[in-house]
Amino acid sequence: MSNAIRCRLPATLESLTPSHVEPRPPGPGEVQVRVRASSLNYHDYLVVIGTIKVGEGRIPMSDGAGEVMAVGAGVTEFKAGDHVVSTFYQDWFDGQPTGNGFAFVPGDGIDGFACQFATVPAVGLTHAPKGYSFEEAATLTCAGVTAWRALSVNGQLKSGQTVLVQGTGGVSIFALQLAKAAGARVIATSSSDAKLERLRELGADHVINYKTTPEWGVEAARLSGNGGVDHVVEIGGPGTLPQSIQAIRYNGHIALIGVLTGWEGVIPTAQLMRKQGRLVGIMVGHRQDQIDLVRACDATGLKPVIDRSFPLMNLADAFRHQASGTHFGKICVSIP
Repeated sequence: MSNAIRCRLPATLESLTPSHVEPRPPGPGEVQVRVRASSLNYHDYLVVIGTIKVGEGRIPMSDGAGEVMAVGAGVTEFKAGDHVVSTFYQDWFDGQPTGNGFAFVPGDGIDGFACQFATVPAVGLTHAPKGYSFEEAATLTCAGVTAWRALSVNGQLKSGQTVLVQGTGGVSIFALQLAKAAGARVIATSSSDAKLERLRELGADHVINYKTTPEWGVEAARLSGNGGVDHVVEIGGPGTLPQSIQAIRYNGHIALIGVLTGWEGVIPTAQLMRKQGRLVGIMVGHRQDQIDLVRACDATGLKPVIDRSFPLMNLADAFRHQASGTHFGKICVSIP
């Protein structure tokens, strides 16, 4: 019986193939996990459609949450029955990035979590927040840690500051929730008035429809009441970065976490210099960032917003839903 999904080459959604993976007992320093859930990210989508090249038969999905079944010799941090979450980089624990790129990222350089059982290094896991479902926990690995690092780590977010978030994907909604939990004000953008209303319900202080207000950067700066916003969580890349630069105050901070509008483009560098703004590229974060995020979730009661959950064998349909752009929050995968 199938208990995993593999990418067959050439990679397309249609080539995602049910497969079988035998559970492997943990060796020294390893943990065997009964995976219960995963969640979709843009990185995963690029893998399964072939934009990011992976090996034949790769098991996709960077995010995984589940229950510890067994631990290997020397593992003291986890025990059978613990609820755990995978880390995005299995080789980056703290400090500066390793420089290994995606070589040790599940679902890319190594097999991921579109499977019932995974045996991984204990250092590639953290505990899940208390009271989280497996689907909720699975949203933290990529989207949650990215938002946390953008605002709390690199941005050093403070109460009373203003944060601009773009759209209604996982990172943007996490950023909204983390900003509100920290006592910040939030300005949110979307092309859908219905989604903007939902963003208000989540706590956004101001919303902007970027279709009807093309110069949304100017409007965000006006709404900030301070000459510009303190932080922008930038998901679009070159197509939206000029407006984000327009939106920030002097010495403002832009966390570039996505390239949904393309890989490169014309950027108003002189305006960024004039504002003495700080533009920082972010690729998720390290294990300690995730541990700190879990602690923050426990302390604040923050719960992720989940749009829909699909069964593992319908993974291709989950990605089609992601590609439609109609989702609000995270799309999850349940693994029975």
